[in-house]
Amino acid sequence: MQRYPFIFSDERNYRFWRHFVFWACWWAFQVLLYGYTPILTGLMPGDRITISLIESTLYMVPHLFMAYSLMYFVIPKFIVKGKYTVAVLLVTLIAIITALISSGIAHFILDGLRKRMFPEWGEWLKRLRASSIWLSLLAGLRGGITIGGLAAAIKLMKYWYVKEQRNLQLQKENTESQLQLLKAQVHPHFLFNTLNNIYANTQGIAPVGSKLVMGLSDMLRYMLYECNQPFVPLAKELQLIKDYVSLEKIRYGNRLEVHLDIPNDTDDLEIAPLLLLPFVENCFKHGASHMIDQPWISLFVTIEKREMKMKLVNGKAPGYQPKKSSGGIGIKNVRKRLELLYSEKFFLDIQEEDEVYIVNLKLELQKGKAQKENKTFTLSTVDA
Repeated sequence: MQRYPFIFSDERNYRFWRHFVFWACWWAFQVLLYGYTPILTGLMPGDRITISLIESTLYMVPHLFMAYSLMYFVIPKFIVKGKYTVAVLLVTLIAIITALISSGIAHFILDGLRKRMFPEWGEWLKRLRASSIWLSLLAGLRGGITIGGLAAAIKLMKYWYVKEQRNLQLQKENTESQLQLLKAQVHPHFLFNTLNNIYANTQGIAPVGSKLVMGLSDMLRYMLYECNQPFVPLAKELQLIKDYVSLEKIRYGNRLEVHLDIPNDTDDLEIAPLLLLPFVENCFKHGASHMIDQPWISLFVTIEKREMKMKLVNGKAPGYQPKKSSGGIGIKNVRKRLELLYSEKFFLDIQEEDEVYIVNLKLELQKGKAQKENKTFTLSTVDA
């Protein structure tokens, strides 16, 4: 899409010139077409072009109305969403309104202009006026359908092309992510056997260390066995955040002040896996770990119907600037995943002030079927 910014870019400058060229070409076509129609053959070439210029300019009003009604109302709100019956009814209504506007322009504006410009047309105009209502309706409908259909076709072609490119990009991202995971993945049986041994040997001697191992095991179990699906239950994603924060609280001890406001009822909503955790990780990586005095983090999550809102606020050391990292899963990658997976169904705003980071995220989530089979792994015994 970046190869053809004039066609596909949503930047205001490109959009303006794209629409300007489209309508300029249509206007010029109209001028040439109606400047040499049989109805005007009795006039000199200059007069034919003059009247055609006026008519083409005035008829741009109904043409603009029909084209933009289709492109920015009917297509995105009904056709793309599969509401075809309503779309057909709306297209019919818009076509009728377009024809009426065209007819009104012909009768109330153009007839008067023709009389003033060409008085010799008097008798001819009287004869034409008796049958011109029906003819002007048909003429307006013909022109409106032509340009409206062309504009709608371009809009749909662009929409499906962009969607296909996004799907290809998402597949590429998923393939790369899976490859990175395979490179870094440790065999789960070996991993959980090792954690079993550590847990068993530290349970009586070091209860804090044992608790850390248990929390780490829960997190790794979720990442290894459940995050290979496109979407996971929101409840489990929020639980992962709770587990992660609990581990960090043990590490920081009484120095860390944490406030979590996370709902227990998620109404069977689903979310892309590991989408929220990087924001919380950044709170500790770029916030708490660099604060000498009382680091703090506040997380608020609310759910209303299918919309999830997350507000994450954390303190930062004055003057601290994070180093640019070349690797790892950062906020840039999360933003890219949001654009690919949720398109126009998300809002992300990250603010950095002198002593605080603020993240506001809104997501329109989908409802998923409750998982009937949940694989469970315990720390009791795992055979290698």
